[in-house]
Amino acid sequence: MKTEKASASPRTARTINNRLVLDLLHRQGSMTAAQVRKLTGLSRATISDLLARLQDDGLIEVRGASDAVQPGPNARLYQLQAGRAHVIGVDARTDSVSIGAADLAGNRLPDRRLPLAGTGDLGGFIADVVQVVRRTSLESFDQDPHTIAVGAPGVVDPGTGALRSTGWPPEWHAEMVAALRSAFRATVLVENEVNLAAIAEHRLGVARDRETFALLWLGHGVGAGLLLDGRLRRGESGGAGEVGFLAVPDRSGGASARERLSLEERPALQERLPGLHGLAGAEPVRELARRHGLDVPSGDAVQAAAEVVARAAGDGQPFLDELAATIADGVLALCVVLDPGCVVLGGEIGRAGGPALAARVAAAVGRLSPIPLSIRVSEVVDNAVLAGAVLTALDHAHDELFGPPQ
Repeated sequence: MKTEKASASPRTARTINNRLVLDLLHRQGSMTAAQVRKLTGLSRATISDLLARLQDDGLIEVRGASDAVQPGPNARLYQLQAGRAHVIGVDARTDSVSIGAADLAGNRLPDRRLPLAGTGDLGGFIADVVQVVRRTSLESFDQDPHTIAVGAPGVVDPGTGALRSTGWPPEWHAEMVAALRSAFRATVLVENEVNLAAIAEHRLGVARDRETFALLWLGHGVGAGLLLDGRLRRGESGGAGEVGFLAVPDRSGGASARERLSLEERPALQERLPGLHGLAGAEPVRELARRHGLDVPSGDAVQAAAEVVARAAGDGQPFLDELAATIADGVLALCVVLDPGCVVLGGEIGRAGGPALAARVAAAVGRLSPIPLSIRVSEVVDNAVLAGAVLTALDHAHDELFGPPQ
């Protein structure tokens, strides 16, 4: 653990120690002063002054007493003042918006989902989103949110935060972000939705033990979130991980095996290339399933694709081998360029395939590359994009209220 440094100025030392203790209370929950001293290595006097100062600043509070300590001041349990601030996470899909909220300690409220439902009144829909955020904030926290983090498809410029469409995301996403910025004094952050899912996987899911990995999202669209050495990598323009633009082999049998065809620029390939497709990710999976004689549900494309993939995974259908072979093309590109050591299959289709699909993808990649690679399945059960948005908003709020991370 970090300890006081003689070379630091008193103000810098206070900032470092404040952040150290606040992060500890966030991770551990309620603690006595003695427990804080033990885990930080700070002196009794420093802890005493620090806890008093954080109480005066409204960042922590005394809540109850420890049963393991004799009644008195030493038994006091300190915890974050969770109501000091709250954050909002927003997951903007093509047909809906999901909204999540959490207090400063990370306690989540039930999520809300607003379906677009084919309405042509996009202005009214955006106004509804703003109203739900406002009502959630006022009714549950009696204040405006400190930070709002929005996840959306497309490329987000790391320098400006501007959302740029990659061809298919709806234009109203940028209009919604502008409306949120206009309606609230909060900081409004924008991030690619797959990047947020990767953050959630790193903090809450199957990649908790990894500092370097890639999340391959297979859902309505296809993309990758990249964490290298513990840091999210967006690229110079925000386009890192846009694997939907990769060229892949034409598997239709009518073209040369050497011919390479872009997934994004050749929509005609939707009918014969399953898996990786930025324009209609789920439709090629359904078409492939039909060619294999499988029953394909009607309705929402991604839900139907996920259902047929889940059934095939349970039955060991040959359809899964062909799907895995195409997914392996994208995984191979990530493997030979970045060598992440681990790729997590996420999104509705990736999760539906489970270990059966992961094993087939691993085998297909193993036949193409000598670089060691582990293929895992996402363990974030709930909305991974929304979870990542809430975590990102909390990180920003903590940095501003607790002081910069050390």
